[in-house]
Amino acid sequence: MHSFCHMGGPEGVKLCAGLAQLKQEHGPLRAQMEQLLAAAEAIGRGENDRNWREPLADLREKVESFGAALDPHSEREEGVLFPMMARYIGRTTGPIAVMEYEHEQAKTRLSMFLEKTAQLPENIDSRQALTLAGAVIEAYHILDEHFMKEENVLFPMAERLLSDAEKEELFARIN
Repeated sequence: MHSFCHMGGPEGVKLCAGLAQLKQEHGPLRAQMEQLLAAAEAIGRGENDRNWREPLADLREKVESFGAALDPHSEREEGVLFPMMARYIGRTTGPIAVMEYEHEQAKTRLSMFLEKTAQLPENIDSRQALTLAGAVIEAYHILDEHFMKEENVLFPMAERLLSDAEKEELFARIN
């Protein structure tokens, strides 16, 4: 029986292939998040009389493609990993409840932004622009912390909790 594991992270916790994959998926998502943050933070700053319609339309495209990458990743966690861990630690309180809540909080802010920018008026002042971009900035901070918690707490915990058979099942089901 070959091992589904390799070294993961500086703390030397070996993560099985499925957990390692979920952790690796954070890399490209983080890169997109950094771009979202930079674009969102530039909106509404500087010239007061500027029309912010174009930068918001551009940010909207970035948020849509980020969502398209984030959704399948969240589904793999919510649909496969979390229920497997919940058998051991429950789902209504504790780490899984927190993780699911954070997913929901980030997605709510992103979908709120998408909803409010679906029909952009011809002219958007810096005050409106700042409010809209603020939702994206909040989502960034929620996800940034969330990824760290998963990498430092949740994934190592799953590595300890799940049996070898469950780890193989995890890998099979997320691929």
